[in-house]
Amino acid sequence: MIFKVLYQPSMDKAIARERTQTIYVEAESERDVRSKLEESNYNIELIQALSDDHLAYEKKSDDFKVESL
Repeated sequence: MIFKVLYQPSMDKAIARERTQTIYVEAESERDVRSKLEESNYNIELIQALSDDHLAYEKKSDDFKVESL
């Protein structure tokens, strides 16, 4: 399953919508996503499982890339 992760690149700064970034992660569950990103210094805002329709929409974006962790 593919998950969309919205995060702030640093835990040191207050969350600001302008700094929110997105990555896509293939994992079995939200817990699996969190364990894969545990080593990063990301301040995770939201982890969203993508349905087939939502995934098809996201794939249309030039920025779509599934991270291999």
